[in-house]
Amino acid sequence: MSGISRRNILISGGALAGLAACGNGIGGNGAAKLDARVDAARDYLRTNFPGAAETMSKAVGILYVPLVTEAGLFFGGAYGRGALRINDVTVDYYSATQASYGIQIGAQQYAHALMFMTQESLANFRASDGWAAGADLEYALPDRGGSAGVETTTTLAPVIAYVYGQAGFIAGATVKGTKYTRIIP
Repeated sequence: MSGISRRNILISGGALAGLAACGNGIGGNGAAKLDARVDAARDYLRTNFPGAAETMSKAVGILYVPLVTEAGLFFGGAYGRGALRINDVTVDYYSATQASYGIQIGAQQYAHALMFMTQESLANFRASDGWAAGADLEYALPDRGGSAGVETTTTLAPVIAYVYGQAGFIAGATVKGTKYTRIIP
């Protein structure tokens, strides 16, 4: 018998429906509430990961997604909303969506920031109808001491991702394969 049954598909579908219904707490206050969450996420990143501040100062634009909710039971998904800032001023709002399939169970929430290190990478992101994080992205991972190290290979990357503030139980959090789409909050 195959490992995929109608029961597993229904349970996974229920988990995804629950994920969609949670709404990430954005509610009806739209842009103002999202900008406040982005400010908090930016400040948390600067305070808790000292290496991030230097990278942030060199970035030509930063997309902050302050709350991503991810859940999965064989089929999984993630959703969050954020703001793209240039010179620390919001210029656009984006949703981040991700779908996955495989051996997975659990749910978690986390924040992430995409730092565009070149004008070209920022222009490509802004010009796309739906940009997917892929091969041009490098991760700056925090160590146990709380500093997010940026190595020589990372500094040459057009886009650097910081994933932080994880809470919940699911193995790993990545942004590769995440699709970013411009929205109106």
